[in-house]
Amino acid sequence: MSYSDYRKGLSQLQTKPEKAKKYIKHNFPKDRKFGNSTKKCRRCGRIGAHLSRYNIHLCRQCFRETALSMGFRKFS
Repeated sequence: MSYSDYRKGLSQLQTKPEKAKKYIKHNFPKDRKFGNSTKKCRRCGRIGAHLSRYNIHLCRQCFRETALSMGFRKFS
């Protein structure tokens, strides 16, 4: 079984609690303490191109959409 999300495989094991317990033990995603995946966009959840300066915590695409409402101006 290879799924993009561990919960998809878990839904098939609802009738088998012992196998479901083992599946969760080995396939549940770890809590990250450092690295790229700890910094996620507040708005869309994207990991890449993260802006954390001034405690913004948005990806660059979401920042472009919301910058004017946040008070940022485009100079050129």
